[in-house]
Amino acid sequence: MSGANLSLPEPIELVALDPARNIRRRYSITASLDLFGMIVVETRWGRIGSHGQAQRHAFIDRAAADRHIAATLRRRGTAETRIGVPYEPVPTEA
Repeated sequence: MSGANLSLPEPIELVALDPARNIRRRYSITASLDLFGMIVVETRWGRIGSHGQAQRHAFIDRAAADRHIAATLRRRGTAETRIGVPYEPVPTEA
């Protein structure tokens, strides 16, 4: 499979905000191709305004990368029960 013809998942930006409780979290997922044609999914998270943390995983195909992203988003979907605030997509500017 040629890396040039491979489509990548769209970047995802999420935030969880509750000013009354001083909760300001961000979460982002981006995908890119490395030099060997692997899909590298990078997840970044932390408090808004801080450097935060990052983790990268490499996948041989789009299906495996999509499964990883879906599992990550399922976990973010439970944020309201865990931290009391749901993650919301960051509005995009037109």
